[in-house]
Amino acid sequence: MAKLETIRAVCPHNCPDTCGMTVRLQDGRPVAVAGDPDHPFTDGFLCHKVSRYLERVEHPDRILHPMKRIGPKGGGGTEAFERISWEEAIQEIRNRIVSLDDPQQVLPYSFSGTLGKIQGESLDRRFFHRLGASQLLRTICSTAGLVGFSATVGNVVGTDPEAFAQSRYIINWGSNTAVTNMHLWVRMHRARQQGARIVTIDPYRCRTAERSDWHIRPRVGTDAALALGLMHVLFRDGLADRDYMERHCLGTEALEERVSRDWSPQRASDVTGVPVDDIEQLAREYGTTPPAAIRVNYGMQRHAGGGMAVRTISCLPAVIGAWRHRAGGVLLSTSGNYPFSLDRLARPDLVPPGTRAINMNQLAEALSGQLDGPPVSLLFVYNANPAAIAPGQCGVIEGLGRSDLFTVVHEQFPTDTVDYADLVLPASTQLEHLDLHGSYGHLHVALNTPAITPPGECVPNTELFRRLAAAMRYEPELFDVSDEDLVREALGEFAAQQPPALEGITLATLRSDGPQRLRLDTSQGPYQDGGFATDSGKCEFFSQSLADQGIDPLPGFTPPAESASSSPELATRFPLQLVSPPSPHFLNSTFANVESLKSAAGEPELEIHADDAASRGITSGDAVRIHNDRGWFRAKASVGDSVRDGVVVATGIWWNKHVEGGWNANATTPTRLADLGGGSTLFDNLVEVESLES
Repeated sequence: MAKLETIRAVCPHNCPDTCGMTVRLQDGRPVAVAGDPDHPFTDGFLCHKVSRYLERVEHPDRILHPMKRIGPKGGGGTEAFERISWEEAIQEIRNRIVSLDDPQQVLPYSFSGTLGKIQGESLDRRFFHRLGASQLLRTICSTAGLVGFSATVGNVVGTDPEAFAQSRYIINWGSNTAVTNMHLWVRMHRARQQGARIVTIDPYRCRTAERSDWHIRPRVGTDAALALGLMHVLFRDGLADRDYMERHCLGTEALEERVSRDWSPQRASDVTGVPVDDIEQLAREYGTTPPAAIRVNYGMQRHAGGGMAVRTISCLPAVIGAWRHRAGGVLLSTSGNYPFSLDRLARPDLVPPGTRAINMNQLAEALSGQLDGPPVSLLFVYNANPAAIAPGQCGVIEGLGRSDLFTVVHEQFPTDTVDYADLVLPASTQLEHLDLHGSYGHLHVALNTPAITPPGECVPNTELFRRLAAAMRYEPELFDVSDEDLVREALGEFAAQQPPALEGITLATLRSDGPQRLRLDTSQGPYQDGGFATDSGKCEFFSQSLADQGIDPLPGFTPPAESASSSPELATRFPLQLVSPPSPHFLNSTFANVESLKSAAGEPELEIHADDAASRGITSGDAVRIHNDRGWFRAKASVGDSVRDGVVVATGIWWNKHVEGGWNANATTPTRLADLGGGSTLFDNLVEVESLES
C-alpha cells in the first residue's frame, strides 16, 4: 500500500502573497503541490505559476553537480563546462579570494530568488560581511517607495490587508492586484459584493483595470501630480478632515498652501492627461466614501520621481482622515510589522569600516570599472539572474563577458547568467531545504519544511556558505550553526524576551501548528489615534529628515527623466514610453523556463495604441524592434487600446536565450537612480518601435 504524507511549505518567490503550500508525497516522492487550506490568507489556492512548482523541482535542466567552465563565456550546455567535485569548487573560490589585493574586489549579487530569511539573508550575508566584500545595495524593487512612505508615516506599516474586505472605496494605484497580489484581490472582491467601488489608476489596462469599476489612465510617471490635484479639490471643497490633521499631522498649512497655489485640477490634468472632470469626481468620491483604502504597489516608483510619488499618495489618507477607520488608509507593504532579528542573522557588525557599497541597479557600471574603488574581480551570484533582470542589460552582458572577471553562480537552472559563469554550483529548491518566511502582503509567519532530499549534489545557500567559511578558516562560532538554530535566532528565541509581535511563535509551534499570525491588535487602524512612527509622532506632510538631506520636505512632483516634457530632444527620437511589468506567467525571470508557462506565454508581445501603430505602419502580429540608444529587443505587436497613446507595454521577464534576437526589455532600460532610496527607474524609459515586416 502506498505511503501518503503531506508536508507544509511556503512559496518563496517575490510576491506579497507569500502563500502557504502543501506538498503531497507518495512513497517519499512529491506528486502534488497545492495551496494550504489552513493558511488564513492563502485560503487553499495558488497562482497558476506556483501550482506548477513540481515542474521546477523535476525540471530536466536542473543543475545537479558543480561545474567549471572549459568553453568561452556566453555559452552554456555540457560542452561549455566540465563536472568537478564540491571540494575542488570550494578550493577554487578560496584561492581566487585570497589572491585578491582587496576583498572589496568581491561583489555578492543576490535578490529575490527566495524571500526566505534563512536561505536569503543569513549565512550568505554573514560570510561576505566577515570577508569585507563590497556591500550590495539591494534597491531594484522597492526602496524608493519604502523611503517615501516612511518619510510620511515613519515606518512601513499601513492598512491590514484583511481589512480591505470591509472597505467601501478601494483604489488600486499602480497595482495590478488581480495578478500580482491575487489573494488581496479576493478581499477586494468581497468588499465589492458588499457595495464597494473599485478604481484602478494605471496607464495600462491591466487585468485589474479590466475588472474594476473605473479605470483612470494617467501619463506614465505622473502619479504624484494626480495626487496633488486630488488634494487641491479635497481642501477646496471642504472634504479634508481638519480635526484629524490638526491632531495628528505636521505641515498641514504648508501642504494646503502648495496644492491650492500650484496644483489646480487643470494643471494636474495638463500634466497627467486625466480629464479635469475625472480628477474632480475621483476626489469627491474618495473624500466622501468611508472607509476608503488605497493599494499602492511598486511599479509607479520606478521613475525619477518614484519615491516622492509614493510619499505624496501616502499623505492622502491623513488629508481625509481615512486612518480613523480600520478599513481605510493605504497599504504599500506589511514588512514593517515583522520584528525578525535580521541583524543577528546577517551580522552587519562584521563589516569593516569604510567598506564601499554598490547599488545593484548599477551592476553594468560596477563591472566596467566606472565606479569608485577597486575593480570587481570576483562576482558571486545567488538567488538572482542579473543577465536577465538587471537594467542596462547590454552593459551587464559586456561586463559578464570580461576575461578577467571570475563569476560564481549558485543556481538551480542554466540561466542567462550561468552562460557567463566560470564556476556553477548546484542549488536546492524550496521543497528541499528549511526556511522561515514573513510577508510583505499579509501578517503571518510560516515555516517551510523540506519535503524531499535535494537531488544530485544540490545544497542550500546556508550549506554553501558554511563550506566556504570553513575553507577560509573563519570563526566556527559564526558558521557552525544549524538552519534550525538560525530560525530560532530570527524569531528571537535566544533573546531574553521575544519581541511582542512574535511572542510564542517558535520553531516548535510553527512545526506543530502551521502558519501563525503576528501578535498584533488590528481591531483598529494603525494610526486611528495618531501614534505615527515619525520623530514628531505625527503624519509628516512636512518632513524635516528630507529637508536635512536637501530634498523637498513637502509632497511634490518630480517629472520622469525621460518624457516629452522633461527631455523633448530625446523624445523626438524616441517618442514612446516603455513600461515592462511582470508577465502573468513569470515572476521576474523565475518560471520563464517552465515549459507549460512558456507555452502559455507564447512569445514576447508589445502592446501599442492603434494610433501609434498606424503612424508606424504596424499591424497586430507584426514582428517589431523596440530600441533606444541603450539597446534593442524584438517582440510581436499587439495593437489596440489597452495602453494610452504614447505608451507601449512589454511584459516580461524573458530569458535572453529563449527569445529571438537574444535580448529582453532590459536591453533598453536605464541604470539611473530614483529620487529616494537609490531605487530603479526601469519604467522611465523612452523608446521607438519599428516594424520588421517587409
